[in-house]
Amino acid sequence: MFCPDARMRRLGLAAAAAAMTVAVAGTAAAQSMVVRSTGPSASKYPTGTKLKASDKVTLVAGDRVVLIQGGKTRTLSGPGSYSAGGTVQASQTTGSTVARMLASGPQGRARGGFTRGDPGGPPPADIHAPNLWLVDYRESGTFCVADPATLMLWRPHMESDELLKIEQGDRNETVAFVSGANYRKWPTATMPVQYGVDYRLSGAGLTAPVSIRFAPLDAMPEGADGAAAMLVAKGCTPQLDRLVDAMAGSETAGG
Repeated sequence: MFCPDARMRRLGLAAAAAAMTVAVAGTAAAQSMVVRSTGPSASKYPTGTKLKASDKVTLVAGDRVVLIQGGKTRTLSGPGSYSAGGTVQASQTTGSTVARMLASGPQGRARGGFTRGDPGGPPPADIHAPNLWLVDYRESGTFCVADPATLMLWRPHMESDELLKIEQGDRNETVAFVSGANYRKWPTATMPVQYGVDYRLSGAGLTAPVSIRFAPLDAMPEGADGAAAMLVAKGCTPQLDRLVDAMAGSETAGG
């Protein structure tokens, strides 16, 4: 025979389980991660450090720590003591900035190149590739590859023809950037993407050769927080810096 009390107990247990799920999800969402740390306390809060909302971040003069949480960044500067669970108001461009940075390929052909500084000199150092998965050949270090078949090289200007030389072991290949173009496809046919080996890049306006190596992605990250965690885990620092710089530019308040 049907027992109303038993049904109510089942409903009560289901409600409790749902509430617990929400609470756990809320706790996870409240967690933040250090994505940049400079200054005297950098070793105390290294990149990748996970912080609960109840944690305190105590900084001294010269410290600067950037946290990511919920798709937004928050910059803390010392001296001072801050709650890791503090909030930040993001500008209206934050969402579009993150979407552009995480898009799976170049968002069309860039127009105009850089405009600041000496037109005949090198591009400003703070001009970065507009997408995480473009290889900015000025950046040395480990690069996370989203799709080897569509890997693209990028340069910060397009006012002239330039040749980029790529060397790996006893092989070498030259990539020609033509005037009016920022992008060139990585020469996968003659220089296949291999993981864990060094590639030496030279020419194309570089003042010194640059060394890069590739790391594979198991899956495309979802959202800025997931991308940051993946880049930290893989050691893809240039791309992490690129993401942080883009997001910090949309930051409007902190504390």
